This record gives sequence, structure tokens and C-alpha cells, in this order.
Amino acid sequence: QADLVESGGGSVQAGDSLRLSCVASRGTFNDYAMAWFRQRPGKEREFVAAISGFATILEYGDSVKGRFTISRDKAKNAVHLQMTSLQPEDTAVYYCAAGPGARREEDSYTYWGQGTQVTVSS
Repeated sequence: QADLVESGGGSVQAGDSLRLSCVASRGTFNDYAMAWFRQRPGKEREFVAAISGFATILEYGDSVKGRFTISRDKAKNAVHLQMTSLQPEDTAVYYCAAGPGARREEDSYTYWGQGTQVTVSS
């Protein structure tokens, strides 16, 4: 069983918005940095966004900067990814991760979800 569970994926049209959510299946991750990664078809997994434990540090991948927003709700032990102006190249499996610091490197994160599919058609 994954430590984190993603939801909110789906199929949308270009220009639409989606909000992904990630919650802990067990325990709490409120003291951890949280991040979103994605894996596009035929590509390696890439960094999307990260937020520090106190939400004072936000990091975004270049391809999503200005369109995606990461946030966290500690009361609900959750992290969200608001995605706007979606494009076909945003089609991917999106993964939630937790680790000690808000970094771009995949191996910085210890806990992972199983992913949620986002499909954007033109």
C-alpha cells in the first residue's frame, strides 16, 4: 500500500483546469516537504512543483511555472496541485511525494503515491 494517495486526475480539453489532491494513507506528512512529479508517455519522470513543510518555499518546473500552483492544507494532511491552461504536453501520470526538503531531485523524496492519470486532448 502506497503511503500517499493521489486523486483528481482525468481527461480534459486543452485550456481546461484540474486540481489534483494528495493525502496520506497512513500517518502524517505535515512536517515534510511535499512535491509533485509527472511522467509523460515515453519520458522519464520529471519535477513539477514542491512546497516546504511551512509552505515558505515553493519551487516549480520551468514548463509549468505560471500555470500550476502547489498548496497544502495541514488540517487535512493534504497537498494540492491546481493546474490551469492545460496543454496536450501536460498529459502524464502525476505522482505525489514527501521528503525532508523542497527539492527538484526525485531521489530527495522518501514516500510516494501510485500516481493519477491526466490526459489533455487538443
